[in-house]
Amino acid sequence: MEAFFLILFVILFVVCATMEFSKGAKDRIQASSSFNAFKNNYLAVYCLMMAGDWLQGPYVYRLYEYYKFSVKEIGRLFIAGFGSSMIFGTIVGSLADKHGRKLASIIYCITYILSCFTKHSSQYGWLMVGRVLGGIATSLLFSAFESWLVAEHFKRGFEAQWLSITFSKAIFLGNGLVAIIAGLIANTLVVNLDFGPVSPFDAAVFFLTIGLCVILYTWTENYGDPSENKTLQQQFKTAAAAITSDEKIALLGAIQSLFEGSMYTFVFLWTPALSPHGEKIPHGFIFATFMLASMIGSSLASRLMARATLKIESYMELVFGVSALALLVPVYAQVFLDAGEPEDKEGPLSASIRLQMIGFLVFEACVGIFWPSIMKMRSQYIPEESRSTIMNFFRIPLNIFVCIVLYNVSKFPITAMFGMCAGFLVLAGVLQRRLSVVAETERSRSKPADVEKDLSAASDPLLS
Repeated sequence: MEAFFLILFVILFVVCATMEFSKGAKDRIQASSSFNAFKNNYLAVYCLMMAGDWLQGPYVYRLYEYYKFSVKEIGRLFIAGFGSSMIFGTIVGSLADKHGRKLASIIYCITYILSCFTKHSSQYGWLMVGRVLGGIATSLLFSAFESWLVAEHFKRGFEAQWLSITFSKAIFLGNGLVAIIAGLIANTLVVNLDFGPVSPFDAAVFFLTIGLCVILYTWTENYGDPSENKTLQQQFKTAAAAITSDEKIALLGAIQSLFEGSMYTFVFLWTPALSPHGEKIPHGFIFATFMLASMIGSSLASRLMARATLKIESYMELVFGVSALALLVPVYAQVFLDAGEPEDKEGPLSASIRLQMIGFLVFEACVGIFWPSIMKMRSQYIPEESRSTIMNFFRIPLNIFVCIVLYNVSKFPITAMFGMCAGFLVLAGVLQRRLSVVAETERSRSKPADVEKDLSAASDPLLS
């Protein structure tokens, strides 16, 4: 393996460990012991759920290749997953607001377990069923658990700022450390133990089952709007009305779709970008390095959110700008630095590949900052009664975008795709600026009203 990758990994590991263990009092939020117990329970469940998801990721495409399906057939399977998430996932996720977020989390576990079982069949039809189930599960993973957490957090009387602790730790552990460990477990099962490409999916069932048991016996139920007389259509109308009537919610949804769309496109493009002429690169090791960069970002986000005077809306403008520049690096590298096909594909890496790798690590760090920050903003702006429904509405344009990219990815040069993503991120930054202005305007308007109320209470002895 190229020493360059090992050096980057070691540097990022040292930076990550230093940042996490050097936090002072100003970088931490002091919370109660009851909150810490609640937080640790949620983090345990979230990590088990993410382990079930991350174990599958590296070997989905490989399993379909193992079953001898063509690239076109595999592409259709992936499109079915995103399409299912957009259509069925939106409906199932929205039901969580009425019938319970705990129930929706249980359905996630069962649905994903069934999806894993279908991987034992080489029949295209069964694999398609598995992708549909997986798409539904993905929608629940990114809506039901967060909705349950936010509702339960406030139901137990915890302070709003404490949510940022849970969000940053969830991303640091579930989307960082767990992803690395899951990748190593999957690689050990398939390569070292030679159990075949379906074995990671069986391991995923194991972790999902444990998480299901923890949810069943330790979580209480909470709802958005348990009204018995509100139909699914009425729930959709309520959510749509909230988005169209509150500019902050609409801006937040657009920002999320633009960033996540760029992020998922990056997932498809980083491999061909780092091996444009078939160079041999250590995919698993690079993935682990990406996750370390993401952990650094989430650690930095926890420090930023611990400062009550620093608004998330303000620093996220900079994050979107940096992430846009990071995805312009491959455009510059491939246009100006690419030296053509090397004589030895296992030889030293070109300057173009090295520069792109550094740019991708910067982007992954921005991803680590984005997740806990967007979660905190969602907890502030999305109304509780329609939280799951609105969060799934946000994923509709995302899934449409990803399906279009998947269908047309071979029709455009990779530089054009990265340029498009950079443009989306610039637009996200512009919308984030608008969100910051709108939020600040509303805060300034509410202050005089609060002051007037306090003065009235002070002057009236019956109210004091």
